[in-house]
Amino acid sequence: MKLPDKPPVLKVPAMVADSNHNGTMFGGWLMGQVDIAGSIPALQRARGPVVTAAVKSMNFHAPLFIGDLVTLYAEISATGRSSITVDVDVWIERNCADLQTINVADARLVFVAVDKQGKARALPELQD
Repeated sequence: MKLPDKPPVLKVPAMVADSNHNGTMFGGWLMGQVDIAGSIPALQRARGPVVTAAVKSMNFHAPLFIGDLVTLYAEISATGRSSITVDVDVWIERNCADLQTINVADARLVFVAVDKQGKARALPELQD
């Protein structure tokens, strides 16, 4: 398998500090990376601050290990008046000597554009 043929929004190595006693990464650590990755296209679409309103789904397909290079892809799948739904795919590259590429997780998150007071605000019109 190869990584998807599109630009990632985030790449991060899996480090010891974020692992459990089995040498695998905490699911919560990965969920944090997914939240960060999902917020990037949401911020760009909202042209301003967004907050995470919901994690609609988070599916773990395979474990992550210390040393894996985690690559996250995120794209907007839907928008509402103030909401932005983002799909995130998580891939890893493992073992540089005999490279393995694995789709380890996917998620769907909903972000809401907010104003300076933290209140929902309408998304700006799309510009050509």
